[in-house]
Amino acid sequence: MRWLNIGTKSVSNMGYEVSFLGLLISLLFIGLTGYYPGGIIVPSYLVLFVNQPARILGTLIAALLTVLCFKIASRYLIIFGRRRLVFMVLVGGCWTMLWLQVLPFIFPLSLEFRVIGWLIPGLIANHFERQGVLVTTASLIAVTFVVYLLGRLIHFFSI
Repeated sequence: MRWLNIGTKSVSNMGYEVSFLGLLISLLFIGLTGYYPGGIIVPSYLVLFVNQPARILGTLIAALLTVLCFKIASRYLIIFGRRRLVFMVLVGGCWTMLWLQVLPFIFPLSLEFRVIGWLIPGLIANHFERQGVLVTTASLIAVTFVVYLLGRLIHFFSI
């Protein structure tokens, strides 16, 4: 009767497994291609929200707005290396806060059109700046998709 237990694993346990799997797949992808999928931890977070594409879109928009702010600020400030990463994370966090506090009053969108986390937009924006938007987005989608499929397989075959 072991086959009856397939699919009874709790969601919280699955989140830990998928997060760990996402780290492994991200590191493997970086080692094979040399491209970062928006940060090592980012696909692990995005795969948890695969059933909410509006949140993923909101996160990518916040990352693009963060890069825009960086482009403007870099004309007047010397921002590189660690300063750039900290700047991106802080500005991404500000966009997240604005998204949560101000945007619902301006546009009465559903609550699902939000940003994932406080750090994720900044991490993605940092790699948008380093690698380009197209390369980072493509590698982010690829790694997130692989992690999602492997997570589903593990969930399906787990006992």
